[in-house]
Amino acid sequence: MKRSLSVLQQMNEYLAVAAGLLLLVTVAVTLFDIVARPFEMSLGGTDELSGYAMAISTSWGISYALTSMAHVRIDLLRARCASVGQAMFDAVAILALAGVATAIAYRSWPVLAKTIKNGATANTTLETPLWIPQTLWFAGWAWFAISAVLIAASVLIYIFSGKFDEVDEIAGLRGET
Repeated sequence: MKRSLSVLQQMNEYLAVAAGLLLLVTVAVTLFDIVARPFEMSLGGTDELSGYAMAISTSWGISYALTSMAHVRIDLLRARCASVGQAMFDAVAILALAGVATAIAYRSWPVLAKTIKNGATANTTLETPLWIPQTLWFAGWAWFAISAVLIAASVLIYIFSGKFDEVDEIAGLRGET
Protein backbone atom coordinates (compact mmCIF):
# COMPACT_ATOMS: atom_id res chain seq x y z
CA MET A 1 0.00 0.00 0.00
CA LYS A 2 2.84 2.39 0.80
CA ARG A 3 4.30 1.76 -2.65
CA SER A 4 1.00 2.66 -4.33
CA LEU A 5 0.70 5.86 -2.31
CA SER A 6 4.31 6.73 -3.11
CA VAL A 7 3.61 6.30 -6.83
CA LEU A 8 0.48 8.44 -6.44
CA GLN A 9 2.47 11.17 -4.73
CA GLN A 10 5.16 11.08 -7.40
CA MET A 11 2.58 11.27 -10.19
CA ASN A 12 0.96 14.24 -8.48
CA GLU A 13 4.34 15.95 -8.24
CA TYR A 14 4.78 15.61 -12.01
CA LEU A 15 1.24 16.86 -12.58
CA ALA A 16 1.88 19.85 -10.32
CA VAL A 17 4.98 20.73 -12.34
CA ALA A 18 2.92 20.49 -15.54
CA ALA A 19 0.22 22.72 -14.00
CA GLY A 20 2.90 25.20 -12.95
CA LEU A 21 4.41 25.20 -16.43
CA LEU A 22 0.97 25.85 -17.90
CA LEU A 23 0.65 28.89 -15.64
CA LEU A 24 4.15 30.10 -16.56
CA VAL A 25 3.35 29.82 -20.27
CA THR A 26 0.12 31.71 -19.63
CA VAL A 27 2.02 34.49 -17.87
CA ALA A 28 4.56 34.68 -20.71
CA VAL A 29 1.83 34.88 -23.36
CA THR A 30 -0.04 37.52 -21.36
CA LEU A 31 3.12 39.59 -20.88
CA PHE A 32 3.91 39.36 -24.57
CA ASP A 33 0.37 40.45 -25.38
CA ILE A 34 0.63 43.46 -23.07
CA VAL A 35 4.00 44.52 -24.44
CA ALA A 36 2.87 43.98 -28.06
CA ARG A 37 -0.33 46.05 -27.79
CA PRO A 38 1.33 49.45 -28.37
CA PHE A 39 2.83 48.00 -31.57
CA GLU A 40 -0.57 46.71 -32.71
CA MET A 41 0.63 43.11 -32.45
CA SER A 42 -1.79 41.98 -29.78
CA LEU A 43 -2.60 38.30 -29.78
CA GLY A 44 -6.11 38.75 -28.44
CA GLY A 45 -7.88 36.19 -26.32
CA THR A 46 -5.28 36.06 -23.58
CA ASP A 47 -7.96 36.66 -20.95
CA GLU A 48 -9.90 33.67 -22.25
CA LEU A 49 -6.85 31.43 -22.42
CA SER A 50 -5.68 32.45 -18.96
CA GLY A 51 -9.09 31.55 -17.55
CA TYR A 52 -8.82 28.09 -19.07
CA ALA A 53 -5.27 27.73 -17.74
CA MET A 54 -6.39 28.71 -14.24
CA ALA A 55 -9.26 26.22 -14.20
CA ILE A 56 -7.11 23.41 -15.59
CA SER A 57 -4.11 24.02 -13.34
CA THR A 58 -6.32 24.28 -10.28
CA SER A 59 -8.18 21.05 -10.98
CA TRP A 60 -4.88 19.20 -11.40
CA GLY A 61 -2.96 21.04 -8.69
CA ILE A 62 -5.32 20.14 -5.87
CA SER A 63 -4.25 16.51 -6.14
CA TYR A 64 -0.69 17.59 -5.43
CA ALA A 65 -1.90 19.59 -2.43
CA LEU A 66 -3.70 16.46 -1.22
CA THR A 67 -0.70 14.15 -1.40
CA SER A 68 1.53 16.86 0.06
CA MET A 69 -0.90 17.31 2.95
CA ALA A 70 -1.16 21.00 2.12
CA HIS A 71 -4.93 21.37 2.34
CA VAL A 72 -6.06 23.66 5.12
CA ARG A 73 -7.55 21.96 8.18
CA ILE A 74 -8.63 23.30 11.53
CA ASP A 75 -7.42 20.70 14.00
CA LEU A 76 -7.85 22.17 17.44
CA LEU A 77 -9.45 18.98 18.79
CA ARG A 78 -7.18 16.60 16.88
CA ALA A 79 -4.06 18.03 18.50
CA ARG A 80 -5.39 17.12 21.94
CA CYS A 81 -6.02 13.45 21.10
CA ALA A 82 -3.92 10.33 21.28
CA SER A 83 -2.93 8.63 18.02
CA VAL A 84 -6.22 6.69 17.85
CA GLY A 85 -8.28 9.87 18.12
CA GLN A 86 -6.05 11.67 15.64
CA ALA A 87 -6.47 8.81 13.18
CA MET A 88 -10.26 9.08 13.55
CA PHE A 89 -10.18 12.83 12.85
CA ASP A 90 -7.91 12.18 9.86
CA ALA A 91 -10.34 9.54 8.59
CA VAL A 92 -13.30 11.91 8.87
CA ALA A 93 -11.34 14.63 7.06
CA ILE A 94 -10.16 12.45 4.17
CA LEU A 95 -13.54 10.73 3.81
CA ALA A 96 -15.26 14.12 3.63
CA LEU A 97 -12.71 15.36 1.11
CA ALA A 98 -13.05 12.20 -0.99
CA GLY A 99 -16.83 12.57 -0.92
CA VAL A 100 -16.70 16.20 -2.03
CA ALA A 101 -14.09 15.49 -4.73
CA THR A 102 -16.14 12.58 -6.06
CA ALA A 103 -19.33 14.67 -6.07
CA ILE A 104 -17.63 17.49 -7.97
CA ALA A 105 -16.11 15.10 -10.52
CA TYR A 106 -19.48 13.40 -10.93
CA ARG A 107 -21.29 16.71 -11.39
CA SER A 108 -18.69 18.11 -13.79
CA TRP A 109 -19.15 15.27 -16.28
CA PRO A 110 -22.61 16.50 -17.44
CA VAL A 111 -21.08 19.91 -18.16
CA LEU A 112 -18.52 18.32 -20.48
CA ALA A 113 -21.04 15.91 -22.00
CA LYS A 114 -23.45 18.73 -22.83
CA THR A 115 -20.61 20.75 -24.37
CA ILE A 116 -19.61 17.81 -26.56
CA LYS A 117 -23.21 17.06 -27.53
CA ASN A 118 -23.91 20.67 -28.54
CA GLY A 119 -20.50 21.33 -30.11
CA ALA A 120 -20.31 24.46 -27.96
CA THR A 121 -17.69 27.08 -28.63
CA ALA A 122 -16.64 30.09 -26.59
CA ASN A 123 -18.61 33.26 -27.23
CA THR A 124 -15.38 35.12 -28.02
CA THR A 125 -13.31 36.00 -31.05
CA LEU A 126 -11.28 32.81 -30.56
CA GLU A 127 -14.41 30.63 -30.68
CA THR A 128 -12.53 27.96 -28.74
CA PRO A 129 -14.22 24.55 -28.90
CA LEU A 130 -15.11 24.29 -25.21
CA TRP A 131 -14.66 20.53 -25.07
CA ILE A 132 -10.88 21.06 -25.15
CA PRO A 133 -10.44 23.04 -21.92
CA GLN A 134 -13.39 21.31 -20.27
CA THR A 135 -11.92 17.86 -20.92
CA LEU A 136 -8.66 18.86 -19.22
CA TRP A 137 -10.63 20.50 -16.38
CA PHE A 138 -12.86 17.44 -15.90
CA ALA A 139 -9.87 15.06 -16.04
CA GLY A 140 -8.22 17.05 -13.24
CA TRP A 141 -11.29 16.76 -11.04
CA ALA A 142 -11.61 13.05 -11.81
CA TRP A 143 -7.94 12.53 -10.91
CA PHE A 144 -8.44 14.44 -7.67
CA ALA A 145 -11.39 12.21 -6.81
CA ILE A 146 -9.38 9.07 -7.60
CA SER A 147 -6.45 10.31 -5.50
CA ALA A 148 -8.71 11.17 -2.55
CA VAL A 149 -10.55 7.85 -2.70
CA LEU A 150 -7.26 5.89 -2.81
CA ILE A 151 -5.95 7.76 0.23
CA ALA A 152 -9.29 7.35 2.05
CA ALA A 153 -9.28 3.62 1.37
CA SER A 154 -5.71 3.38 2.64
CA VAL A 155 -6.64 5.29 5.80
CA LEU A 156 -9.52 2.91 6.49
CA ILE A 157 -7.31 -0.13 5.94
CA TYR A 158 -4.70 1.26 8.33
CA ILE A 159 -7.33 2.11 10.95
CA PHE A 160 -8.85 -1.36 10.83
CA SER A 161 -5.33 -2.80 11.06
CA GLY A 162 -4.60 -0.67 14.13
CA LYS A 163 -1.76 1.19 12.36
CA PHE A 164 -2.67 4.68 13.55
CA ASP A 165 0.80 6.12 12.98
CA GLU A 166 0.53 5.09 9.31
CA VAL A 167 -2.70 7.09 9.07
CA ASP A 168 -0.86 10.15 10.33
CA GLU A 169 1.81 9.69 7.63
CA ILE A 170 -0.68 9.72 4.75
CA ALA A 171 -3.56 11.85 5.99
CA GLY A 172 -2.33 13.68 9.07
CA LEU A 173 -0.93 17.13 9.42
CA ARG A 174 2.27 18.50 8.01
CA GLY A 175 4.17 20.93 10.18
CA GLU A 176 3.38 22.10 13.67
CA THR A 177 0.18 21.19 15.49
